[in-house]
Amino acid sequence: MVGTDRVADRLAKAVGPLAAATLARMETQLPWYRDLSASDRSWIGVVAQNGISAFVRWYREPGTDEDHSPGYVFGIAPTALTRVVSLEQTVTMVRMTISVVEEQVEDLLGPTDGATVRTAILYFSREVAFAAAEVYARAAELRGAWDARLEALVVDSLLRGEADEAVRSRAAALGWESSSLVTVVLGHAPDGAESGPQAVIESVRRSARHIGMDSLCAVQGDRLVVVLGGVDDPDKAGAAVVEHFGAGPVVVGPLVEDMLTANVSARAAVAGLRAAPGWPRAPRPVAANDLLPERSLSGDGHARHQLVSSVYTPLLANDAVLLDTASAFVDASCSVERSARALIVHANTVRYRLRRIELLTGLCPSDPRDAYTLRVAITLGRLLAPQVDGPGTQRRSL
Repeated sequence: MVGTDRVADRLAKAVGPLAAATLARMETQLPWYRDLSASDRSWIGVVAQNGISAFVRWYREPGTDEDHSPGYVFGIAPTALTRVVSLEQTVTMVRMTISVVEEQVEDLLGPTDGATVRTAILYFSREVAFAAAEVYARAAELRGAWDARLEALVVDSLLRGEADEAVRSRAAALGWESSSLVTVVLGHAPDGAESGPQAVIESVRRSARHIGMDSLCAVQGDRLVVVLGGVDDPDKAGAAVVEHFGAGPVVVGPLVEDMLTANVSARAAVAGLRAAPGWPRAPRPVAANDLLPERSLSGDGHARHQLVSSVYTPLLANDAVLLDTASAFVDASCSVERSARALIVHANTVRYRLRRIELLTGLCPSDPRDAYTLRVAITLGRLLAPQVDGPGTQRRSL
Protein backbone atom coordinates (compact mmCIF):
# COMPACT_ATOMS: atom_id res chain seq x y z
CA MET A 1 0.00 0.00 0.00
CA VAL A 2 2.90 2.33 0.78
CA GLY A 3 4.29 1.79 -2.71
CA THR A 4 0.91 2.47 -4.23
CA ASP A 5 0.50 5.71 -2.29
CA ARG A 6 3.98 6.81 -3.32
CA VAL A 7 3.23 6.21 -7.00
CA ALA A 8 -0.18 7.87 -6.69
CA ASP A 9 1.40 10.93 -5.08
CA ARG A 10 3.86 11.29 -7.93
CA LEU A 11 1.06 10.85 -10.49
CA ALA A 12 -1.08 13.44 -8.71
CA LYS A 13 1.68 16.04 -9.08
CA ALA A 14 1.76 15.35 -12.85
CA VAL A 15 -2.00 15.66 -13.50
CA GLY A 16 -1.73 19.23 -14.75
CA PRO A 17 1.17 18.65 -17.18
CA LEU A 18 -0.40 15.41 -18.46
CA ALA A 19 -3.71 17.16 -19.14
CA ALA A 20 -1.94 20.03 -20.87
CA ALA A 21 0.00 17.58 -23.06
CA THR A 22 -3.23 15.80 -23.94
CA LEU A 23 -4.99 19.02 -24.99
CA ALA A 24 -1.95 20.10 -27.02
CA ARG A 25 -2.06 16.82 -28.93
CA MET A 26 -5.81 17.20 -29.54
CA GLU A 27 -5.19 20.68 -30.87
CA THR A 28 -2.61 19.30 -33.28
CA GLN A 29 -4.26 16.09 -34.44
CA LEU A 30 -8.05 16.63 -34.17
CA PRO A 31 -9.46 19.21 -36.62
CA TRP A 32 -12.96 19.00 -35.13
CA TYR A 33 -11.51 19.92 -31.71
CA ARG A 34 -10.00 23.09 -33.16
CA ASP A 35 -13.40 24.03 -34.61
CA LEU A 36 -15.15 23.89 -31.23
CA SER A 37 -15.99 27.03 -29.32
CA ALA A 38 -13.71 28.17 -26.51
CA SER A 39 -16.34 27.15 -23.97
CA ASP A 40 -16.61 23.61 -25.34
CA ARG A 41 -12.83 23.23 -25.52
CA SER A 42 -12.65 24.39 -21.93
CA TRP A 43 -15.13 21.72 -20.84
CA ILE A 44 -13.15 19.05 -22.71
CA GLY A 45 -10.01 20.21 -20.88
CA VAL A 46 -11.84 19.84 -17.57
CA VAL A 47 -12.99 16.33 -18.56
CA ALA A 48 -9.45 15.32 -19.57
CA GLN A 49 -7.96 16.59 -16.32
CA ASN A 50 -10.80 15.04 -14.33
CA GLY A 51 -10.15 11.73 -16.07
CA ILE A 52 -6.48 11.67 -15.12
CA SER A 53 -7.30 12.73 -11.55
CA ALA A 54 -9.96 10.02 -11.32
CA PHE A 55 -7.41 7.44 -12.42
CA VAL A 56 -5.00 8.59 -9.73
CA ARG A 57 -7.71 8.34 -7.04
CA TRP A 58 -8.84 4.98 -8.37
CA TYR A 59 -5.24 3.71 -8.46
CA ARG A 60 -4.66 4.83 -4.89
CA GLU A 61 -7.87 3.32 -3.54
CA PRO A 62 -9.85 1.13 -5.94
CA GLY A 63 -13.46 0.86 -4.86
CA THR A 64 -17.04 1.66 -5.65
CA ASP A 65 -17.10 5.17 -4.29
CA GLU A 66 -18.46 7.52 -6.93
CA ASP A 67 -15.46 9.84 -6.79
CA HIS A 68 -13.18 6.91 -7.56
CA SER A 69 -15.23 5.32 -10.34
CA PRO A 70 -14.47 5.66 -14.07
CA GLY A 71 -17.99 6.99 -14.61
CA TYR A 72 -17.09 10.06 -12.53
CA VAL A 73 -14.89 11.22 -15.41
CA PHE A 74 -17.96 12.52 -17.26
CA GLY A 75 -19.93 13.55 -14.20
CA ILE A 76 -18.86 17.17 -14.26
CA ALA A 77 -19.52 17.73 -17.99
CA PRO A 78 -22.82 19.39 -18.98
CA THR A 79 -25.33 17.13 -20.73
CA ALA A 80 -25.37 19.53 -23.69
CA LEU A 81 -21.77 18.54 -24.45
CA THR A 82 -23.04 15.18 -25.79
CA ARG A 83 -24.78 17.12 -28.57
CA VAL A 84 -21.55 18.88 -29.52
CA VAL A 85 -19.11 15.97 -29.27
CA SER A 86 -20.16 12.62 -30.70
CA LEU A 87 -19.54 9.26 -29.05
CA GLU A 88 -16.91 8.47 -31.69
CA GLN A 89 -15.10 11.72 -30.92
CA THR A 90 -15.30 11.01 -27.19
CA VAL A 91 -13.69 7.59 -27.69
CA THR A 92 -10.95 9.28 -29.72
CA MET A 93 -10.30 11.73 -26.86
CA VAL A 94 -10.17 8.92 -24.30
CA ARG A 95 -7.75 6.96 -26.48
CA MET A 96 -5.55 10.02 -26.97
CA THR A 97 -5.51 10.80 -23.23
CA ILE A 98 -4.50 7.24 -22.42
CA SER A 99 -1.80 7.33 -25.09
CA VAL A 100 -0.28 10.51 -23.65
CA VAL A 101 -0.27 9.10 -20.10
CA GLU A 102 1.25 5.80 -21.24
CA GLU A 103 4.00 7.58 -23.16
CA GLN A 104 5.03 9.74 -20.22
CA VAL A 105 4.39 7.49 -17.24
CA GLU A 106 7.72 5.67 -17.49
CA ASP A 107 9.62 8.96 -17.52
CA LEU A 108 7.67 10.02 -14.44
CA LEU A 109 7.86 6.79 -12.46
CA GLY A 110 10.64 4.65 -13.88
CA PRO A 111 10.45 1.30 -15.70
CA THR A 112 9.12 -0.86 -12.83
CA ASP A 113 6.38 1.42 -11.51
CA GLY A 114 5.64 2.59 -15.04
CA ALA A 115 4.83 -0.95 -16.17
CA THR A 116 2.51 -1.46 -13.19
CA VAL A 117 0.67 1.79 -13.89
CA ARG A 118 0.30 0.99 -17.59
CA THR A 119 -1.44 -2.27 -16.69
CA ALA A 120 -3.81 -0.37 -14.39
CA ILE A 121 -4.46 2.17 -17.15
CA LEU A 122 -5.65 -0.57 -19.49
CA TYR A 123 -8.26 -1.72 -16.98
CA PHE A 124 -9.32 1.80 -16.06
CA SER A 125 -9.60 2.89 -19.73
CA ARG A 126 -11.93 -0.02 -20.46
CA GLU A 127 -14.22 1.12 -17.66
CA VAL A 128 -14.04 4.70 -18.92
CA ALA A 129 -15.13 3.51 -22.38
CA PHE A 130 -18.14 1.74 -20.87
CA ALA A 131 -18.94 4.85 -18.83
CA ALA A 132 -18.85 6.98 -22.00
CA ALA A 133 -21.22 4.57 -23.72
CA GLU A 134 -23.60 4.83 -20.76
CA VAL A 135 -23.53 8.63 -20.87
CA TYR A 136 -24.38 8.73 -24.56
CA ALA A 137 -26.98 5.98 -24.29
CA ARG A 138 -28.71 7.88 -21.50
CA ALA A 139 -28.58 11.10 -23.50
CA ALA A 140 -29.96 9.29 -26.55
CA GLU A 141 -32.82 7.86 -24.52
CA LEU A 142 -33.71 11.28 -23.14
CA ARG A 143 -33.43 12.88 -26.56
CA GLY A 144 -35.45 10.05 -28.11
CA ALA A 145 -38.24 10.42 -25.57
CA TRP A 146 -38.31 14.18 -26.09
CA ASP A 147 -38.26 13.82 -29.89
CA ALA A 148 -41.12 11.31 -29.73
CA ARG A 149 -43.27 13.72 -27.73
CA LEU A 150 -42.36 16.61 -30.02
CA GLU A 151 -43.13 14.56 -33.13
CA ALA A 152 -46.52 13.51 -31.75
CA LEU A 153 -47.28 17.19 -31.02
CA VAL A 154 -46.29 18.26 -34.55
CA VAL A 155 -48.42 15.54 -36.18
CA ASP A 156 -51.39 16.45 -34.00
CA SER A 157 -51.03 20.12 -34.97
CA LEU A 158 -50.90 19.20 -38.66
CA LEU A 159 -54.05 17.08 -38.38
CA ARG A 160 -55.91 19.81 -36.52
CA GLY A 161 -55.01 22.43 -39.11
CA GLU A 162 -53.04 24.42 -36.53
CA ALA A 163 -49.75 24.35 -38.44
CA ASP A 164 -47.74 27.58 -38.49
CA GLU A 165 -44.11 28.62 -38.71
CA ALA A 166 -43.49 27.34 -35.18
CA VAL A 167 -44.68 23.89 -36.23
CA ARG A 168 -42.48 24.09 -39.32
CA SER A 169 -39.43 24.88 -37.18
CA ARG A 170 -40.22 22.01 -34.80
CA ALA A 171 -40.50 19.67 -37.76
CA ALA A 172 -37.12 20.91 -39.02
CA ALA A 173 -35.63 20.10 -35.61
CA LEU A 174 -36.87 16.55 -36.11
CA GLY A 175 -35.08 16.29 -39.47
CA TRP A 176 -37.84 17.41 -41.85
CA GLU A 177 -36.19 19.03 -44.87
CA SER A 178 -38.81 18.87 -47.63
CA SER A 179 -40.56 21.97 -48.90
CA SER A 180 -42.46 20.19 -51.68
CA LEU A 181 -45.64 18.14 -51.93
CA VAL A 182 -47.00 16.39 -48.83
CA THR A 183 -49.45 13.57 -48.25
CA VAL A 184 -50.91 11.96 -45.13
CA VAL A 185 -51.22 8.18 -44.87
CA LEU A 186 -53.61 6.80 -42.28
CA GLY A 187 -54.49 3.33 -41.06
CA HIS A 188 -54.71 1.12 -38.03
CA ALA A 189 -51.61 0.77 -35.85
CA PRO A 190 -50.02 -2.68 -35.63
CA ASP A 191 -50.51 -4.74 -32.48
CA GLY A 192 -48.50 -3.43 -29.56
CA ALA A 193 -47.70 -0.10 -31.19
CA GLU A 194 -49.67 1.92 -28.65
CA SER A 195 -47.47 0.75 -25.76
CA GLY A 196 -44.21 0.84 -27.73
CA PRO A 197 -44.56 3.05 -30.82
CA GLN A 198 -40.90 3.89 -31.40
CA ALA A 199 -40.05 0.65 -33.21
CA VAL A 200 -42.89 1.23 -35.67
CA ILE A 201 -41.97 4.88 -36.19
CA GLU A 202 -38.31 4.04 -36.85
CA SER A 203 -39.36 1.40 -39.40
CA VAL A 204 -41.54 3.95 -41.19
CA ARG A 205 -38.67 6.44 -41.25
CA ARG A 206 -36.30 3.91 -42.79
CA SER A 207 -38.79 3.02 -45.52
CA ALA A 208 -39.45 6.70 -46.28
CA ARG A 209 -35.75 7.57 -46.42
CA HIS A 210 -35.17 4.63 -48.76
CA ILE A 211 -37.15 6.41 -51.50
CA GLY A 212 -36.00 9.91 -50.56
CA MET A 213 -38.98 11.15 -48.53
CA ASP A 214 -39.22 12.94 -45.20
CA SER A 215 -41.60 11.51 -42.63
CA LEU A 216 -43.33 12.40 -39.39
CA CYS A 217 -45.20 9.65 -37.55
CA ALA A 218 -47.44 9.27 -34.53
CA VAL A 219 -49.56 6.55 -32.99
CA GLN A 220 -52.89 8.04 -31.93
CA GLY A 221 -54.88 5.43 -30.07
CA ASP A 222 -55.47 2.55 -32.45
CA ARG A 223 -54.39 4.39 -35.59
CA LEU A 224 -51.02 5.18 -37.15
CA VAL A 225 -50.58 8.56 -38.84
CA VAL A 226 -47.71 9.10 -41.30
CA VAL A 227 -47.00 12.49 -42.87
CA LEU A 228 -44.74 12.19 -45.92
CA GLY A 229 -42.89 15.05 -47.62
CA GLY A 230 -41.11 15.27 -50.95
CA VAL A 231 -43.79 13.11 -52.58
CA ASP A 232 -44.05 12.83 -56.36
CA ASP A 233 -46.43 9.89 -56.57
CA PRO A 234 -48.87 9.37 -53.67
CA ASP A 235 -49.51 5.76 -54.70
CA LYS A 236 -45.78 5.00 -54.55
CA ALA A 237 -45.51 6.85 -51.23
CA GLY A 238 -48.34 4.86 -49.70
CA ALA A 239 -46.94 1.57 -50.99
CA ALA A 240 -43.57 2.38 -49.39
CA VAL A 241 -44.98 2.49 -45.85
CA VAL A 242 -48.10 0.29 -46.03
CA GLU A 243 -46.33 -2.76 -44.58
CA HIS A 244 -45.88 -0.96 -41.25
CA PHE A 245 -49.61 -0.58 -40.63
CA GLY A 246 -51.81 -3.07 -38.86
CA ALA A 247 -54.62 -5.08 -40.43
CA GLY A 248 -57.36 -3.22 -42.27
CA PRO A 249 -57.52 -0.43 -44.82
CA VAL A 250 -54.73 2.11 -45.32
CA VAL A 251 -55.79 5.41 -46.87
CA VAL A 252 -53.55 7.89 -48.71
CA GLY A 253 -54.70 11.50 -48.62
CA PRO A 254 -54.43 13.78 -51.66
CA LEU A 255 -51.25 15.74 -52.33
CA VAL A 256 -51.04 19.23 -50.85
CA GLU A 257 -48.47 21.97 -51.38
CA ASP A 258 -46.65 21.79 -48.04
CA MET A 259 -47.00 20.77 -44.42
CA LEU A 260 -48.93 23.93 -43.55
CA THR A 261 -51.85 22.56 -45.60
CA ALA A 262 -51.38 18.93 -44.52
CA ASN A 263 -54.69 19.08 -42.65
CA VAL A 264 -56.50 19.01 -46.02
CA SER A 265 -54.84 15.70 -46.88
CA ALA A 266 -55.36 14.42 -43.34
CA ARG A 267 -59.06 15.31 -43.35
CA ALA A 268 -59.60 13.33 -46.54
CA ALA A 269 -57.60 10.38 -45.17
CA VAL A 270 -59.58 10.34 -41.92
CA ALA A 271 -62.87 10.42 -43.82
CA GLY A 272 -61.59 7.71 -46.15
CA LEU A 273 -60.59 5.43 -43.26
CA ARG A 274 -64.03 5.86 -41.73
CA ALA A 275 -65.75 5.05 -45.04
CA ALA A 276 -63.38 2.29 -46.22
CA PRO A 277 -65.52 -0.60 -44.86
CA GLY A 278 -68.06 0.36 -47.54
CA TRP A 279 -65.63 -0.94 -50.20
CA PRO A 280 -64.36 -4.26 -48.85
CA ARG A 281 -62.31 -5.03 -51.98
CA ALA A 282 -60.53 -1.70 -52.08
CA PRO A 283 -56.79 -1.90 -52.81
CA ARG A 284 -54.34 -1.47 -49.92
CA PRO A 285 -53.36 1.29 -49.79
CA VAL A 286 -56.29 3.13 -51.34
CA ALA A 287 -56.42 6.80 -52.32
CA ALA A 288 -58.86 8.89 -50.34
CA ASN A 289 -60.25 10.28 -53.62
CA ASP A 290 -61.03 6.75 -54.79
CA LEU A 291 -63.36 6.47 -51.80
CA LEU A 292 -65.43 9.52 -52.70
CA PRO A 293 -68.71 7.55 -53.07
CA GLU A 294 -68.32 5.84 -49.69
CA ARG A 295 -67.17 9.06 -48.05
CA SER A 296 -70.22 10.85 -49.45
CA LEU A 297 -72.58 8.20 -48.11
CA SER A 298 -70.90 8.28 -44.69
CA GLY A 299 -71.57 11.99 -44.31
CA ASP A 300 -68.43 13.66 -45.67
CA GLY A 301 -69.64 16.97 -47.09
CA HIS A 302 -66.29 17.70 -48.73
CA ALA A 303 -66.51 14.45 -50.69
CA ARG A 304 -70.06 15.22 -51.78
CA HIS A 305 -69.14 18.61 -53.12
CA GLN A 306 -66.02 17.21 -54.79
CA LEU A 307 -68.08 14.57 -56.59
CA VAL A 308 -70.65 17.10 -57.74
CA SER A 309 -68.08 19.64 -58.91
CA SER A 310 -65.82 17.14 -60.67
CA VAL A 311 -68.47 14.86 -62.21
CA TYR A 312 -72.03 16.18 -62.18
CA THR A 313 -71.35 19.84 -62.98
CA PRO A 314 -69.10 19.18 -66.05
CA LEU A 315 -71.68 16.75 -67.44
CA LEU A 316 -74.49 19.21 -66.87
CA ALA A 317 -72.53 21.99 -68.58
CA ASN A 318 -72.72 20.15 -71.94
CA ASP A 319 -76.42 20.87 -72.49
CA ALA A 320 -77.19 17.91 -70.23
CA VAL A 321 -76.67 15.52 -73.18
CA LEU A 322 -73.74 13.80 -71.52
CA LEU A 323 -75.54 13.82 -68.17
CA ASP A 324 -78.59 12.15 -69.68
CA THR A 325 -76.38 9.60 -71.41
CA ALA A 326 -74.43 8.78 -68.25
CA SER A 327 -77.65 8.44 -66.27
CA ALA A 328 -79.29 6.24 -68.90
CA PHE A 329 -76.16 4.08 -69.18
CA VAL A 330 -75.89 3.27 -65.48
CA ASP A 331 -79.68 2.78 -65.25
CA ALA A 332 -79.43 0.29 -68.13
CA SER A 333 -76.84 -1.81 -66.25
CA CYS A 334 -74.06 -0.40 -68.45
CA SER A 335 -75.57 -1.77 -71.67
CA VAL A 336 -74.90 0.35 -74.76
CA GLU A 337 -77.84 -1.11 -76.70
CA ARG A 338 -80.38 -0.61 -73.92
CA SER A 339 -79.09 2.92 -73.37
CA ALA A 340 -79.44 3.69 -77.06
CA ARG A 341 -83.06 2.49 -77.05
CA ALA A 342 -83.82 4.55 -73.94
CA LEU A 343 -82.28 7.67 -75.49
CA ILE A 344 -83.65 6.92 -78.98
CA VAL A 345 -80.21 7.32 -80.57
CA HIS A 346 -77.82 5.03 -82.42
CA ALA A 347 -75.55 2.77 -80.33
CA ASN A 348 -72.47 4.42 -81.84
CA THR A 349 -73.74 7.76 -80.59
CA VAL A 350 -73.87 6.33 -77.08
CA ARG A 351 -70.33 4.99 -77.45
CA TYR A 352 -69.10 8.39 -78.65
CA ARG A 353 -70.74 10.12 -75.70
CA LEU A 354 -69.29 7.60 -73.26
CA ARG A 355 -65.81 8.41 -74.53
CA ARG A 356 -66.51 12.10 -74.00
CA ILE A 357 -67.74 11.37 -70.48
CA GLU A 358 -64.52 9.53 -69.70
CA LEU A 359 -62.38 12.37 -71.04
CA LEU A 360 -64.39 14.92 -69.09
CA THR A 361 -64.59 13.17 -65.72
CA GLY A 362 -61.76 10.62 -65.74
CA LEU A 363 -64.34 7.90 -65.11
CA CYS A 364 -64.89 5.00 -67.49
CA PRO A 365 -68.67 4.34 -67.48
CA SER A 366 -68.18 0.71 -68.52
CA ASP A 367 -66.03 0.00 -65.45
CA PRO A 368 -68.29 -1.18 -62.59
CA ARG A 369 -66.50 0.89 -59.96
CA ASP A 370 -66.53 4.06 -62.08
CA ALA A 371 -70.16 3.44 -63.00
CA TYR A 372 -70.99 3.31 -59.30
CA THR A 373 -69.15 6.59 -58.75
CA LEU A 374 -71.09 8.14 -61.64
CA ARG A 375 -74.39 7.02 -60.16
CA VAL A 376 -73.60 8.48 -56.74
CA ALA A 377 -72.33 11.73 -58.27
CA ILE A 378 -75.42 12.15 -60.42
CA THR A 379 -77.71 11.45 -57.46
CA LEU A 380 -75.88 13.98 -55.30
CA GLY A 381 -75.93 16.53 -58.11
CA ARG A 382 -79.68 16.20 -58.43
CA LEU A 383 -80.07 16.66 -54.70
CA LEU A 384 -77.98 19.79 -54.87
CA ALA A 385 -79.87 21.20 -57.88
CA PRO A 386 -82.04 24.29 -57.23
CA GLN A 387 -85.48 23.48 -55.91
CA VAL A 388 -88.02 26.09 -57.08
CA ASP A 389 -90.93 26.67 -54.76
CA GLY A 390 -92.83 29.75 -55.76
CA PRO A 391 -90.85 32.92 -56.40
CA GLY A 392 -87.70 31.90 -54.51
CA THR A 393 -84.87 29.54 -55.40
CA GLN A 394 -83.47 27.28 -52.70
CA ARG A 395 -80.51 24.96 -52.65
CA ARG A 396 -80.61 21.81 -50.60
CA SER A 397 -77.73 21.22 -48.23
CA LEU A 398 -75.61 18.14 -48.59
